[in-house]
Order: sequence, then structure tokens, then C-alpha cells
Amino acid sequence: MRQAAGPVATRQIGEVLGLDTGVRGKLEPLRGKLTKLADRGWLHKRPNGKFTARP
Repeated sequence: MRQAAGPVATRQIGEVLGLDTGVRGKLEPLRGKLTKLADRGWLHKRPNGKFTARP
């Protein structure tokens, strides 16, 4: 997240982690985890669904 130049989509994070991004079912658990981190204040979820790191 911190290495990205800007907001990143769940699919981009999945690619970096080596997940099969062609299957939506593989990305939904990751999206849920990212949303939980955003709810806890570790990440920021933008209105367009992309995530950024908190400063």
C-alpha cells in the first residue's frame, strides 16, 4: 500500500499478493479484510472503492 503512487484497487493488491484475480470469489475476502482495516483506521477507503494508506 505504501509503495503505491496513489490509491489502489483491490484487484491490484491481489495481483501483488499473487492471488488469482480473474476469479471474483478470490478477491471478495481480500476486499472484506481491506474494509475492516479501513474501519479500524489503518487504511482509508475512498468513495470510488480504492484504498490508500493512512499517513
